[in-house]
Amino acid sequence: MFLKLFSRAKPPQDLELIQQYRESGDVELVGQLFERYTEMVYLICLKYLKNEDESKDATMHIFEQLIPALRKHEIGNFKSWLHVLSKNYCLMYLRNQKKRGADLIDEKTLPMVEKAASTLANDPDHEPELQLLSKALTTLGPEQRACVELFYLEKKSYKEVAELTGLEMGKVKSHIQNGKRNLKIYMDKNYEQE
Repeated sequence: MFLKLFSRAKPPQDLELIQQYRESGDVELVGQLFERYTEMVYLICLKYLKNEDESKDATMHIFEQLIPALRKHEIGNFKSWLHVLSKNYCLMYLRNQKKRGADLIDEKTLPMVEKAASTLANDPDHEPELQLLSKALTTLGPEQRACVELFYLEKKSYKEVAELTGLEMGKVKSHIQNGKRNLKIYMDKNYEQE
């Protein structure tokens, strides 16, 4: 009797909270899960994203995703399930960041390479960029360089480049994409030094 007075009621287990949330729709129950696992989710995010602010944002986004996800998925072990959800969120976030970075490379490099054939060549103000671009082109492998020059400087189509080089279409596209990336890397590294 005496011990009962001082013992507290055990907090509901994770799966009990989830079941109650499914039945009632009370988001405060998800909030209790959030309180229990915020630190774990944040540390997982920090491990993958390596940035405190991005990790805090990701933690909040993950718990926002919980509200609909807990209704859809059958969960046997919430902690493990949340760990996998957090890891997958971070990996998708990084993949999207990488993709966005590749898009930025295209936006920067494409105009530079395309302009080189026309405007830069006739404009003395852009002589340093043109010389740097010429040096950058020499760093590419022979097939990569041929594909990039034919595609951007001579305005050939993928098909025409494939016919002129004797390479398969997939190889041509790969050489152009990789060549563009290599040019961007070279230009970024050496532009300030010139």
